[in-house]
Amino acid sequence: MKNFLKGFALAVSMMTSVPFFKVHDFNKGINGYAVLFYPLVGFLLGLILYGVYSLLEGHLPDLHLGIIIFALWVILTGALHLDGFSDTIDGLFVSKERALEVMKDPNTGGMGMTFTVTFLILKASSLAVFDDFYLLPVVLLLSRFNVVLAIYIFPYISKGGMGTLAKEELKSSQVFTALMYITILSISTLGLFLLSLVVLFLIKTFFVRRYGGFTGDIYGFSIEVTELVLLNAILLGIVV
Repeated sequence: MKNFLKGFALAVSMMTSVPFFKVHDFNKGINGYAVLFYPLVGFLLGLILYGVYSLLEGHLPDLHLGIIIFALWVILTGALHLDGFSDTIDGLFVSKERALEVMKDPNTGGMGMTFTVTFLILKASSLAVFDDFYLLPVVLLLSRFNVVLAIYIFPYISKGGMGTLAKEELKSSQVFTALMYITILSISTLGLFLLSLVVLFLIKTFFVRRYGGFTGDIYGFSIEVTELVLLNAILLGIVV
């Protein structure tokens, strides 16, 4: 139970900007539990976003309220996944041999910055015209479950760090537990679940072919891309 709770605290610490849980101690035995809780943390973040939307709905213009939810979304996640998105893009504009080195560089390159700004505009625009805010918890849930699957199934090619510990400690029973609560929380949105898996498959196909596996930055890239695809699938009425 102690590792269970520490794993949850680490998941909150890693996946949000909430200061109370800033533990960042990757003690042996808790990293697999932390990964187990990634989707649940996403679901809770989504509930916060939907709660704020519900409180402000009718008091602000819809466009402005959508942008507020977008801004809060970025703030609550600490732009962690956006950083991974930006670094991943930078790695795509150099040779395979230099890509991992470029992705580790703390400085954002020109292409990473350009694509990230463009991506943020698309995400903000999606939320500005979004109506089904009650689905945000599921969107954040499923995007982070993709990372659970990526950690468990696909090769991790970076050396050291949280990713290596998570890969080593994540057990099949923990993935199964995550799948169980994912199924319960998203049971009425099977279409979104299946679409999120398609997105993961496409991302996996590209990056395993290019690099041979995933990195922490690509995990963040996967979350951001999955979120944007699911938001627009809902907007277009493709899936629910």
